[in-house]
Amino acid sequence: MKQNKNMKKTKEEKTPKQKSIEFIKNLLFALVAALLIKSFLIETSRVPTGSMETTIKVGDFLFVNKFIYGSSSPRNIPFTNIALPYFQLPAISDPDKGDIVVFEYPGDRDQLVPTEISNYVKRCIATPGDTIEIKNKVVFINGVEGPIPSHIQYLDPRVAPSGVADYGIFPKGAQWNKDNYGPYIIPKAGDVIDLDMSNIEWWRTIIDREHNDRVVNVKNGKILINEVEVNSYTIQKDYFFMMGDNRDDSADSRYWGLVARDRVVGEALMIYWSWDPSISFSSIFKLLGTVRVNRIAKIVR
Repeated sequence: MKQNKNMKKTKEEKTPKQKSIEFIKNLLFALVAALLIKSFLIETSRVPTGSMETTIKVGDFLFVNKFIYGSSSPRNIPFTNIALPYFQLPAISDPDKGDIVVFEYPGDRDQLVPTEISNYVKRCIATPGDTIEIKNKVVFINGVEGPIPSHIQYLDPRVAPSGVADYGIFPKGAQWNKDNYGPYIIPKAGDVIDLDMSNIEWWRTIIDREHNDRVVNVKNGKILINEVEVNSYTIQKDYFFMMGDNRDDSADSRYWGLVARDRVVGEALMIYWSWDPSISFSSIFKLLGTVRVNRIAKIVR
């Protein structure tokens, strides 16, 4: 009996080398598991601006459900602006009106690609084929007043009058502003757009982005795509119109344009951490004192 006990003890003991190998294996397994979870199920996102106040506050950290809109492999090398080729799994559903969506920022209105890769969080207001119109700050979808988010807020009591153009508005050249906007039909894959000199600037950036190159040119009054004269264009992707709940302080689709379906990352699910980001990490105890316990584990809607 004593001999068996000693043999068992010897068998259980591991050399330092074996312990190191086992530790490395466990670490690699944990890293792979974390990568798979982050890639295909849940991603995290930080809220840097107040465009969704007070539904989501600056300093909130979100869990993002990637699975529902179609999980994808990593789209860029973390902490860099280096994009990666990626594949995407089939979606359970597409973003719907009212969903709070996390997506890759497509870039400013006239940019082919954004200056840096970053995720934005906004509410989906209109989906492919919808007609959006804003009248005196009130959103209408397909002629019907849209749902009003429970935490919507307007910081500016003034209303920009209809017909007073904001030249930073999307699409370029539209005689609209943030308070009186549209009507604008959200394009969907397969739509055939008639092109002429009066509307080419509306569609230039979308067409260029779909080709990932500056393919639209105007020469001698003629519209060229890849140096071929055209008078129409077939939309290749579905698009969505996103707005912040903080309607007067939100850089959203009214300014920089539409979000293509392939830029959608996931749906905002839950706040897992929240604090005041204006406090420096150098004052860690002061920062910890700003933790918003009442927001942790709060479902986002």
